[in-house]
Amino acid sequence: MSDPALILDGIVKTYRGGIAGPVEVLRGASLELARGEVVALVAPSGAGKSTLLHIAGLLDTADQGQVVIDGLDMTRMGDAARTAARRQQVGFIYQFHHLLPEFTAAENIVLPQLANGVPRAEAQARAQALLDKVGLSPRGGHRPAQLSGGEQQRVAFCRAMANQPQILLADEPTGNLDPGTSDQVFGVLMDLVRATGLSALIATHNLDLAARMDRVLRLDAGRIATG
Repeated sequence: MSDPALILDGIVKTYRGGIAGPVEVLRGASLELARGEVVALVAPSGAGKSTLLHIAGLLDTADQGQVVIDGLDMTRMGDAARTAARRQQVGFIYQFHHLLPEFTAAENIVLPQLANGVPRAEAQARAQALLDKVGLSPRGGHRPAQLSGGEQQRVAFCRAMANQPQILLADEPTGNLDPGTSDQVFGVLMDLVRATGLSALIATHNLDLAARMDRVLRLDAGRIATG
């Protein structure tokens, strides 16, 4: 059996400096994400799931614990190695699409590839292929303001997968959409994840969406529980 794509072991994170004093958000959270597995992370708002995803995606650091990606302990790596791993191995989707408004849908998918050293022609071809997969090929030349909310989020999915990451982390990826659009867009995301064989950890408060994934984890009192 191959090593897990992602291991979080004993993650502790405390925020200090608030009026009420230190707030311990994560208290030894641990999980493993198998290769090709799609896992739901369920927790109420404010429980720390965004913090956990940011640590897993190397956007933040833990006070204690290990983050292991593709067998490498990222907590032992310097800033340059962490940045490279984040750029090449991890894709991140937010609740709000955060597309660059001055660029077209296709350009939003091309730009992270250029930053990763991919030749422009290759980046453009991959952007077009991803837009095809999510049914947005005719909309590639439109800017975000010309797209619907569901279309914007589908472009954000493509951008997250532009550099062919091994791990996809999604923080309430359909939480900003109405229920009908949310269900449709989530179906597109699942199809895209399954087609590419990604390992995905998807935070959601929607139990119906969580039930469509391989496994459900619950973040409770700063720790991970199953179910």
